[in-house]
Amino acid sequence: MPRKKNQLETISITLSTTERVVAYLEALVDSGLYGKNPAEAAERLVAQGIEELIRRGTLRARDPNRGQLT
Repeated sequence: MPRKKNQLETISITLSTTERVVAYLEALVDSGLYGKNPAEAAERLVAQGIEELIRRGTLRARDPNRGQLT
């Protein structure tokens, strides 16, 4: 079953890293739980890290419709 189109607008950024980090990202992709490529795996890890920082109170949640702090 195909994936649904992302409902949110995305913005591309460039991330430089080491071969070792890419190898870890590829291992996560191979697990089938972190997307289809290393870039998707990195995005999911960043999103999870941000969610954790919001839970801890280090970051404040933003309005999902406007990107502003709530």
